Amino acid sequence: MVDVKKRLEEEIRGLDHELKVQLPKEIQRAREYGDLRENAEYKAAKERQTFLQARIGQLHRRLAALSLVNLDKIPRGKVGLGSTVQLKDTTSGDNVTYDLVTPEEADPAQGRISPSSPIGKCLLNHEEGDVVEVRVPSGTKEYEILSLVTIHDQVKDSPAEA
Repeated sequence: MVDVKKRLEEEIRGLDHELKVQLPKEIQRAREYGDLRENAEYKAAKERQTFLQARIGQLHRRLAALSLVNLDKIPRGKVGLGSTVQLKDTTSGDNVTYDLVTPEEADPAQGRISPSSPIGKCLLNHEEGDVVEVRVPSGTKEYEILSLVTIHDQVKDSPAEA
């Protein structure tokens, strides 16, 4: 989650720079063209300003929400945020591994899914050995949880930072 926070902070800095440095110059240059009622450059710059302000606010709220993630509230021994889960499709016998990550980090093609995704929702709070039913656009699939490594196991196994 540390990389997500860094990425959000970098995006905020970039957007903030555009909002406070680049955009005022564009607005000033557009004002010099004359009548603001029929000035497309001025309107576009003002719309961009509104968008940037909204996006920066949204990123600050997301950063605040990530700061509130409490490891103690993530279940131990059950699937939750930060878990790595190996599943077996009970129909085809295929195995698949998923990491449950924040929405910003989600990349289904890489096996990184959000807890709010259809599969993520179905896996939450289940244990190793459980069979879960997932509704997908093509119907329903059943998966057996073969192995589970929670965020607590990962924190426990990682070497202490000096």
